[in-house]
Amino acid sequence: MSSFIIGSLIVMAVLAMLLGIVLAVASKVFHVDVDPRIEQVDELLPGANCGGCGLAGCAAAAEKIVAGDAAPSICPVCGDDARAEIYELLGMSSEETEPHIARMLCGGGTGCKDKEEYHGVEDCRAAVLIQEGPKACHFACVGLSSCVEACPFEAIFIGDDGLPHVIEERCTACGACERVCPRGVIAVMPAKRTVWVKCQSHDKGKVVNKICKTGCIACRRCEKECPVDAIHVIDNLAVIDYEKCILCGKCAKVCPKNTIVDLRARRRAEKKAKEAEAAGKPA
Repeated sequence: MSSFIIGSLIVMAVLAMLLGIVLAVASKVFHVDVDPRIEQVDELLPGANCGGCGLAGCAAAAEKIVAGDAAPSICPVCGDDARAEIYELLGMSSEETEPHIARMLCGGGTGCKDKEEYHGVEDCRAAVLIQEGPKACHFACVGLSSCVEACPFEAIFIGDDGLPHVIEERCTACGACERVCPRGVIAVMPAKRTVWVKCQSHDKGKVVNKICKTGCIACRRCEKECPVDAIHVIDNLAVIDYEKCILCGKCAKVCPKNTIVDLRARRRAEKKAKEAEAAGKPA
């Protein structure tokens, strides 16, 4: 072996040794202590990285929580037991969080006329870029399953009526469906709101009446019926003031288009129908 090759090997060995020393020193100088609780909190979080907390993912949320910049309730997906463990781990006092759920704010679907047959990309956002989508109502749900694809918990499906339906038992209120909807017709709201308006159209009543079976026609019957002045027609659309609303459902009863949902009344009717079916009697 020539002296040149031997010399080259020696130089490379010395450089490797020096580089190793530099890296070792740098690791000591620039070492940042990581709070071990961050990893513990991250393990307790669901790991869905759904973005419901408004951060990049569960790891980022864990850092915020441990730093005291956010409460464990920042994660809408975290279960009650896991959240309680996080509070205990960090020595924090627990706080009650109000349950939320995704709700549909459009009742159109197959009951809303199509202005054209759509043959484009099966994505709601893409469809609205092409002449505002296939529906005659440009406020309506497009119905191309973008919310279904976005939901990390398989809590939404498209029903026979052409509309997304939320499986309440699976919904974690992460907001992924709300963020992906280009029309804003699906929203996360407190689960206690059992009465809501299932329409987003601001068109005049005569226009809505021609194109949609369930759209608000601004007839104001709900306004007149409400005992606490909690609902008003604003810009051709019924709007509920939940600071006043007592969830009596009277507005839903008088709505001629069934635009207003009364979930408690619907559940009572479903329960009655099931009991009648079990007893072998007509509902």
